[in-house]
Amino acid sequence: MSVPNSDAEEILEEKAGFFIAPSLDSEWEDDTVDHQRLILQRADALASENRLKEALDAFSTALRYGSVRPEQLSTLLDCVLRNFKKRAGDAAAAQASAATRGFGRPSTADAFSCPACHRFLGEAVTVACGHSYCKRCLQRDLFTRCKLCNEELADSPGGLRPNVILCSLLEKWFPDDTKRCKTAADIEDLSKQKRFEEAATLANNALESDPGDTLARTCRAEAFAGLEQYQSALSDLEVLCVSSAHRPEAYFLKAGVLKEMGQVDEALQVYLHCLALDEDFKPAKKEVEKIFHELLSPAAENVKVGLRETAQSTSHHLRSKTLVADAQTAPAPPRPDPEEKRGAPSRSESLERPGLSRAQSLRTHGPPGGAAGGEEGLKRVCSAPQLGDQEKGTLLKRKLSASEAGSSLIHSQGNKHKKQGEAGVAAKHTSVPSRTIPVELLEANDFECSLCMRLFYEPVTTPCGHTFCKSCLERCLDHTPQCPLCKESLKVYLASRKYNVTSVLENVMKQYLTEEHLERQKSHTEETKELSDLTKSVPIFVCTMAYPTVPCPLHVFEPRYRLMIRRCMETGTKQFGMCANDPRKGFADYGCMLQIRSLHFLPDGRSVVDTVGGKRFRVLSRSMKDGYCIADIQYLEDVRVDDAEELSKLQELHDQVYEQARTWFQNLKNRFRGQILQHFGPMPEREADIQATPNGPACCWWLLAVLPVDPRYQLSVLSMMSLRERLVKIQHILTYLQSIPSE
Repeated sequence: MSVPNSDAEEILEEKAGFFIAPSLDSEWEDDTVDHQRLILQRADALASENRLKEALDAFSTALRYGSVRPEQLSTLLDCVLRNFKKRAGDAAAAQASAATRGFGRPSTADAFSCPACHRFLGEAVTVACGHSYCKRCLQRDLFTRCKLCNEELADSPGGLRPNVILCSLLEKWFPDDTKRCKTAADIEDLSKQKRFEEAATLANNALESDPGDTLARTCRAEAFAGLEQYQSALSDLEVLCVSSAHRPEAYFLKAGVLKEMGQVDEALQVYLHCLALDEDFKPAKKEVEKIFHELLSPAAENVKVGLRETAQSTSHHLRSKTLVADAQTAPAPPRPDPEEKRGAPSRSESLERPGLSRAQSLRTHGPPGGAAGGEEGLKRVCSAPQLGDQEKGTLLKRKLSASEAGSSLIHSQGNKHKKQGEAGVAAKHTSVPSRTIPVELLEANDFECSLCMRLFYEPVTTPCGHTFCKSCLERCLDHTPQCPLCKESLKVYLASRKYNVTSVLENVMKQYLTEEHLERQKSHTEETKELSDLTKSVPIFVCTMAYPTVPCPLHVFEPRYRLMIRRCMETGTKQFGMCANDPRKGFADYGCMLQIRSLHFLPDGRSVVDTVGGKRFRVLSRSMKDGYCIADIQYLEDVRVDDAEELSKLQELHDQVYEQARTWFQNLKNRFRGQILQHFGPMPEREADIQATPNGPACCWWLLAVLPVDPRYQLSVLSMMSLRERLVKIQHILTYLQSIPSE
C-alpha cells in the first residue's frame, strides 16, 4: 500500500470541510457503511414520527458517509408531505378533497370515464383487476395501484393492448369523444417525435373547435414546454389546475415546467401539492426524491470548475446551479421578447435561460423565512452543494417552510396569461360529464361471446385485448395457453389465474340489457344446479381404486379433468366419484366419492389435488358430459348388526384382525413401511364403536389400500355391505402374507 505524499495530505486537509477523506483501511470502510446504515435507520424513524427538522439533519449526515439512492428518502418524502398538508390548511384540504372526490367506485354518470384522469375512455385498456383505463394514463405510469380496488398494477408482458370489443362499442356510441381522443394521440405522437411546432398547431386547431377539450390543452402545454415557451405552457396548465377533475396531472406538468425554468423551489412545492392531491402519483414521488437527494447530497461539485464540468453532461437543474452562480458576478443579459417566436435555441441559450429564470425568481421571492435579503438568498441556494450537512438541512427546511403559505405560491406563475382560455372551460369541465348510450345504437348482438355465441356471462378480457365468457376462456386454456382468436401466448395470464370480470361491460349489460342479462344468468344457474346433484350425473374420474377415509392425491393434467375439477369447485360440492378402469364398460360398477381438501394450480394449468375418500357407491347408469364420464349412482352402507351376541362376535373378530394387521405392518422392512407411511399415513387407531359410520372401521379401508392384492379382489371387498364378510376377507389376505417366508 502506497503512502500519500505531503501535497496529497495538504489537499485532503483543505477539503476536510467538504469531503470525507478516502479510507486506507477496509475495516474502517465497513464501519462507515454500518454507521451510515444506523444513521439512515434513525432518520427513517424520525421521519416516521413526523420529526421533520431532526430527520433532515439525520439524512444530511447519512449522505456525508456515502451514496444514498433517491428512493431511500421515501420516508422523508412522506414526512414532508404530511407537514405540507398540515400547513396548507383548510383551503388546500378542500382542493384535495374536490380533486379526489371522483376516485372510487364508478357511478352510472362516469361509467365511460377513465378512473385516473376522469376523461373519456379513449383506447380503453382493461387491466388484470377487471377495471378499464385510458391507454394514455397507463403508458405514462402515473400510479401503481388501481384507483377503484387498490390492487397493484402489474406490467403486461405483451404491452398495453386496447380492449377490442369495448373500443369498438365506445366508437360506435360516442364518435365525437373517440375522435377527440384520437386527435390528442396524434398530438402526443408528434411531441414524442420532437415535432413540437406541428403538435402545437394541431392542438390549437382542436381547441378552436372545442375550447373545453382539456386533453388537447394538456397536449398543447407539453408542446409549448418542448418549444421552451414556458409562460404559454404555464398559462394552459393554470387553466387545467382550476379544473376539478384533472389537477394532479396538471400540477405535475406545471412543476416540470417550473423545474425546466430553473425555479426548483417553486417546482418542489407544486410537486408536493400534486402528491397532496394524489399520494400514489408515482412520477411526482420520483421527482421530489431526486430534488431532496440533490439538496442534501455532499458536495461532489463544490468548486465552480467542478460544477461547469458537471453541467456538460447532467440535467438542466444541475446546470442551472452553475449558471446562477456565474450570474452573481456577471451582468444579466436582456430578456428575450415574449412575443418573439422561439425556434431551436443554441447550446448556450438553452443552458442560460433556466439559470437566469431561477435567479430572477429567487431575487423576487427569496427563501421564505431566511435571514438575509434576496441577494443573500440567491447566494445560499446557488452554493447549496458547497454547504455542510447542517447548513444544507437548514436550507432545505427553509425551502419547505414556504408551504406554510398554503397554496398561494402554486398559482404565482402565469396568472396574467391564465384568463386567455379559462372562460371557455370553467362552465364545461367543473364535473365529469354524464354519457348515456343511444338506445337506437344498443344491440344485444354486440355482447355475444365468440366462443359460445351467447350473451357474455362474467366477461373477462385477456392481455391481448379479446373478451370471452370466463368459463369459455377457461375451457380453451385447458387445451392450449393461447388466445382463441389471435393465438397469442397466454402462459403468463394462465399462471396468474386472475380471470377478473371486465366491470364496464358487466355494468352496461346489467343496466341496458337487463332482461337478456337476467335470462343468461338464469340459464347459468340452472346449469350449475344440475352439476350440483350428487346422485344424478355425478362426475366420474376414471383412474384407480379409492377407499373411504383414505387419502388419494391426484395430478390432474387432461383437459377434460381440468374442467371437471373446476366445476366441482365452482358448484361448491367439492366432490366427484373415483372408479377403476373397466375395458368393457368404461369404468367399474363400484366406486368411492372423493372430497377435495386442497387444490394447487401449477403455472401451466395442471393441478395437484389433495382428496380423501368418502361414501361408497354403485353405478346405476353411465354417460358422458363435455368429454368426461358421468353416472347416476346409489350410495352403499353397511348392514347394521343389532343382535348383542352377533355384535360381540363381530367385535372379537375385528380385534383379532386389527392385532394381526398391526403385527404384519410392524414386521415389514423399513423401506416398505416408510413408503406406506408417506403415501397413506399411519394405521388408524382402534375404534370403540365399529358401527359408528356407514362404512365401518377406518382400519379396514387402510389395510385394503396398502395390502398387495389384485384390484378385482379389492373391488369385491369395496362392494360388500357386510362388515363380517369384509373382515374375513382381510383376515385371509393377512394370513396368506404372513405364511410367506421373508427373504
